[in-house]
This record gives sequence, C-alpha cells and structure tokens, in this order.
Amino acid sequence: MRSIPSNTGRIPENESPDAFKLSVDPETLCNELTAGSRRALARAITLVESTRSEHRALARALLAALPAPGTSLRLGLSGTPGVGKSTFIEAFGMMCADAGHKVAVLAVDPSSSRSGGSILGDKTRMDRLSRHPNAFIRPSPSQSTLGGVARRTREAIALCEAAGFDLILIETVGVGQSETMVAEMTDIFLLLLAPAGGDELQGVKRGIMEIADIILVNKADGDLKTQATRTCADYAGALRLLRKRDGDPEDYPLARTVSAVTGDGLDEAWQTIQTLANWRRESGTTAARRKDQALTAFQREVETSLLSRLHDDPRTAALWSDLQAQIANGTRAPEEAAEHLLKTLFDR
Repeated sequence: MRSIPSNTGRIPENESPDAFKLSVDPETLCNELTAGSRRALARAITLVESTRSEHRALARALLAALPAPGTSLRLGLSGTPGVGKSTFIEAFGMMCADAGHKVAVLAVDPSSSRSGGSILGDKTRMDRLSRHPNAFIRPSPSQSTLGGVARRTREAIALCEAAGFDLILIETVGVGQSETMVAEMTDIFLLLLAPAGGDELQGVKRGIMEIADIILVNKADGDLKTQATRTCADYAGALRLLRKRDGDPEDYPLARTVSAVTGDGLDEAWQTIQTLANWRRESGTTAARRKDQALTAFQREVETSLLSRLHDDPRTAALWSDLQAQIANGTRAPEEAAEHLLKTLFDR
C-alpha cells in the first residue's frame, strides 16, 4: 500500500490535518489503536479529518479494518455559550474516569469564517481530565460544518470505540438553529442550561428541546441554587407539553439540576443517563437508532462528496464559475442555473 512521506517532526495534535504530511500504514495504525495507544488514536483522528484525497483513501482503509462497534455509550452535549460545558465535562468525566470508565471527549470548536482557524483550547480548559490516565480529549475544528459537529466526528467516535473507550462525550459548539445533528450520531443527547426563567425559556430553540433526552440545569450552587431549582421546574413543565416519544420510559425526557463546581447532582445525573441507556439497549432502541444513524451518515456523505466533486472536476468547476457570474449580473436565475448545472453533469 502506498504510504505518504513522513514528516520529520512530531505531529501537533491540534494542528489542521492538512497542515502536515502523514506517514501511516492503515493496518499497523489499526493494530496500535486497538492495543490502546493514545498516540495512534490521535494520529488516526488526524488522518480521518484530513481532506486530501490520498489521506481519504488511507482513512477508508483504516476504518474498514476496525473491529465491529462495541457497547460504548455515546453522549452528545450542547448548551448555550457560557453555561459551563467544559467545566461540566471535566467534573463529570473525572467522576466517571475515577470509577473506572475510559472516557473520550470529542470537543468541537467553531472555525473562523475568515481564516478557517480554531482556537482548540478545550484541553487547557479541562486540565485535570486531560491528565487522567482513563481519559482522552480531542478538540477538532468545525470547519464551517453545520450541526454543531465536525464533519468527521462520526469516524472519530468509531476510532475511540476501537481504542477501548466505553464512554464517549461529544461537546458541540453551542446551541444553534442546526445544532441537532449531534443527536444523529449519539445514543443520548444532553442539553446543558444555566439558571434562568420567564422569557429566557423562549430563547431555547424548540427543535433542540424536542431532541434533548435529559436537560441539566448547571450552576445549581451558592446564590444561584434556588434560581436553578426554579428553572429546572420550568423546563420540566415545558417538557411535559412536548409530544412523548415512543419506546422511552414514561418520565423521559426530564430535567435535573447539577453543579459542575461542587459536584452536586453529578451522580444523580449519571444514574439518570444509565437508566435511559439500559432501557434503550434492552428494548432494542439503541440498535435501531444506530442503524438509522448509519443510513443518515451515508446520505450526508453522498451529498457532501457530490458537492466536493463538483468543485474538484475542472470542467464542472469552470461551468460553476460561469453560472455564478451569470447569476451575479442577473442574466440567469439561480434555479435555472442549478438545473442547467445538474443537466450538464448527468448528461455527461
């Protein structure tokens, strides 16, 4: 198998996957990964995140060599900016890691629309967890991908599972109109909110409320504890107005209060998560959900790859530019231009 020339320096974990060259044999990397090598896991995620065509071929070979998915628990976590997602993940992750779980955190950072770069500072915000022997933290840039996740988050989850991590948390970039994509690749979706009430309840999108399995009201400590309890009751009331989901326990979705600073409520939140996870596994809901998620991933990959090939093919790229110019000067309508492009593509 053709390999890519090696870079002489150490691979920076937080650098863009296209900013350096990778020298890797998929079979060797897979063996190191399944043996529990953290360096191999970091390199594997870097490989699958790369957009270079030669890297994509190696990534597909690596993913095909992975063992069948295990029984890990995939948790999605979203929340409004400033709600304390990183603080919560560190406290929650430390609790689970101390209990013997192997915890992987895939934290998605927003990318600049101007430069394309990301800060990728999650490992510095979760200093204690990043040093725990049972934990692995990987920040990734969203790279303008909608839905609060990076394009290759699903593949990164598979790699973490193959490396033996039984609890995988996906932290999204924050609540938004299309944040719900994270629910399409996780088993349970958590929505973290700050103490608020009244009109601020209207600020949370109904769409994300409808997919949330558990709402956690953070910062339930000190002077905010009373307000957090009241907020939790408000959200619990709002959840009761939503349509019940088929196949879930009667009292889900539900709301709980937690404090990432004091640790209050974390154990209860974990028990709540485990109760729902066990119910869904035993009822077959998790297996059916993952099948649907795989089909959705297939559809999204086809759509994204088609658009990418439109730009990469020289003839289509030239036609694309011509049509854009015609749309800009008003000589062709966008709908007509799109139809002409597709007709040309499929006729060819």
